[in-house]
Amino acid sequence: MSDRLTPDDAVWPSLLVDSWTDTRETLHMMTQIVGKIQLGSTTLVNQWWNVAFEVSARGLRTNTMHSAGRAFDAEFDFIASELVFRTSDGGLQKVELKPRSIADFYGAVQDALGQIEVYVDIQAAPNEVENPIPFAQDTTHKAYDADAVNIFWKQLINANRVLEYWRAGFGGKSSDPQLWWGGLDLATTRFSGRPAPLHPKGAPHCPDWVNIEAYDRECMSGGFWPGGSGEGVFYAYAYPEPKGYSDQAAGAGHWDKDLGEFVLPYEKVATSPDPDRTVLDFLEATYLSAAKLADWDTKLLDLNPRRLSKQITSADRTRI
Repeated sequence: MSDRLTPDDAVWPSLLVDSWTDTRETLHMMTQIVGKIQLGSTTLVNQWWNVAFEVSARGLRTNTMHSAGRAFDAEFDFIASELVFRTSDGGLQKVELKPRSIADFYGAVQDALGQIEVYVDIQAAPNEVENPIPFAQDTTHKAYDADAVNIFWKQLINANRVLEYWRAGFGGKSSDPQLWWGGLDLATTRFSGRPAPLHPKGAPHCPDWVNIEAYDRECMSGGFWPGGSGEGVFYAYAYPEPKGYSDQAAGAGHWDKDLGEFVLPYEKVATSPDPDRTVLDFLEATYLSAAKLADWDTKLLDLNPRRLSKQITSADRTRI
């Protein structure tokens, strides 16, 4: 049996970072608007897990949200190029994803929510970006290339698959793969179970208490970001960073002094014989270095993600 992890029919599409900058920045603002709606309509979960999106079979989806005794959710559908709002009493509203200013998009979102009688107060300006423009005044960001966004989503599908596999190898507290609208990156985080020192803060246009909540536990994170290289990068970092961490091996990746974390260029992954394995080796190498240097209890925390494959027969699987 081949030890290759990448499915035979998996395609790792190419998308030059510089080829969709304007669209990416517009999409980023769109996700911030919907992310803030989720923030205002869900209960705080440790490390802000309640505000991130998940990669779906159509695009990006929120958690279940609540308003006036009803449940609702939202999904960026990158196949039909629309943002869809759904309520538990049958309400349905759609906002077209097309070239339009963020001010126009924000107004359309507010109208759609009003039609399904969902009312959420948000701080209507972006976070974690330089020179933020209030959504209602943003006529700068208005590009939308549906083909580029669709390719980006397909990159996320691949990254999500590998991050899910990597998460399965950890028995401690860890997050599902989550798309964070602050930086438009997909990440999974592992935790040692110990408290962390007070975070030094510093994210642009973001209250200090946000990062204090996000990093109040010792952790190691790996993910994918559509920046930092020709076609984006997989990244890995630890907080607090153990002494000597930046000198460790990182599979096919390397330490980026400017970013202050390990990176693995997407294009190096996509052109490798086994892209899934290349990413997994990078994540495992950077995790094991952090765990060793910070003295994590790996005997307790680490699992074999294939631990049941040798114990469950084909007949057993049909009864699960």
